[in-house]
Amino acid sequence: MANIPENLRYTHEHEWIRVEADAAYVGITDYAQSELGEIVFVDVDSVGETIAQGEVFGTVEAVKTVSDLNMPVSGEVLEFNEELNDNPELVNSDPYGKGWMIKISVNDAAELDSLLDASGYAAII
Repeated sequence: MANIPENLRYTHEHEWIRVEADAAYVGITDYAQSELGEIVFVDVDSVGETIAQGEVFGTVEAVKTVSDLNMPVSGEVLEFNEELNDNPELVNSDPYGKGWMIKISVNDAAELDSLLDASGYAAII
């Protein structure tokens, strides 16, 4: 059974978001990283851009596949987790902690209500 923290919100595409004060952190779920396998590269070149909910903000590359990363809510990409450049495997080992991918500013907090809670996410995987 995948690890699904209660304090996060989730997309149907397996991204998570954690809101902290005036910013939010985004990554992929434990389920997603386990399905992808060993993560070898995270490509995010959207820092400084404002991206709409559901739009692609980057890609994650595993040994066998490349997958798009979708914005859970509309916002500006403030920061990329530079630690992933040298240690992309953090996405596998700590997807909800050190394996976060981007920090964003949330444009419309109401969009968070359209995301899944932990039990809703568990039901789709």
